[in-house]
Amino acid sequence: MLDFFPSMTLTRYLAKLFVVRILAVLVMLVLVLMMLDLLSTSGTILAVEGNGQAELLQYASLRIPQLVARFLPYSVLLATILTLLVLNQNSEVIAMKAAGLSAHQVLAPLLFAALAVSAVSFVFNERVVTRATATLKAWQANDYGTIPEDSGVRANVYLMDGPDILSAASVSGTGNDITMDGVTWYRRSPEGQIVEQIRSPRAEFAAPGWRLTDAERFTVENAGAEPVESVVVAPDLTPGEVDLSSIDPDTVSFFALGETIDTYETAGRNTDELRSKWWHKLSGPLSSLLMPLLGGIAAFGLARSGALFVRALIGMALGFAYFVVDNAALAMGSFGGYPPFLAAWAPFFLFLLIGETVLVRTEE
Repeated sequence: MLDFFPSMTLTRYLAKLFVVRILAVLVMLVLVLMMLDLLSTSGTILAVEGNGQAELLQYASLRIPQLVARFLPYSVLLATILTLLVLNQNSEVIAMKAAGLSAHQVLAPLLFAALAVSAVSFVFNERVVTRATATLKAWQANDYGTIPEDSGVRANVYLMDGPDILSAASVSGTGNDITMDGVTWYRRSPEGQIVEQIRSPRAEFAAPGWRLTDAERFTVENAGAEPVESVVVAPDLTPGEVDLSSIDPDTVSFFALGETIDTYETAGRNTDELRSKWWHKLSGPLSSLLMPLLGGIAAFGLARSGALFVRALIGMALGFAYFVVDNAALAMGSFGGYPPFLAAWAPFFLFLLIGETVLVRTEE
């Protein structure tokens, strides 16, 4: 297997060149996108009384992991094209092929580095991105007020109790210790019309039901609002149902999401959307492995032929086409149009074949 790689010196040289460019492109993309994000969001954050520079830095620290996770594959694609363009222009690719290396052997160090990037991306998503996303969503649901703890926080939860609806801006805790913030209770008639609305800053499990404190009740019949010190709603809604209804795949790790899916299936719930995103937690990071193949067209062909720029554009087009197809397939899987495994993995294997085909046909 080691014969597939060029010499150790050449492998280290190419891998180092590639990784440095990945980091450079990633830092550039994240910094530019973070600045644009802050320009559009800082006004909303600073509008909250008491918020200042510390909150802006807090927002940046929560947003940067999301940007890194999302644009790392793009960075690998652009780094692939930049690396191979330089090697091609300096005739280094010609020298390697003259030494007897095939196209796959030229790309082998880049593929190995991309595989390592995929592994790091998976661990980073599991340990950092999920927690940052959970905290950021809960903070946004609280209109950038007091930052909630990032442990077990879920945002924008909607629950059904017969015809009635209980919504919460954020939910934290598990079991009987669940607490909800930014709660709204809608009592509906058998025809589905809202007849009463109760808003409260907080709700706790009352065994049975959920106790809303410091609430405000609005009735459609009287068209008026009145304060309510304490009221219990949703008597048939259990903490277990809240746990099942408040799962956000973006805020849950791969293994925890797998356990949740098993629980849903045991309860007879449809899990196609969750299963698609569960598979995508593997195929997403692994997409970095495709980028050297899709961008490899930039390495072959004579630089003096004048087609080098066109080859770079073709490599970029193939890479960006993968992301478009991947997002479309994942959306179809979420709506039940594709089976979960197919939605997550079909774009990967499709573009793996396309990349191999293009590489073989352009090697000559």
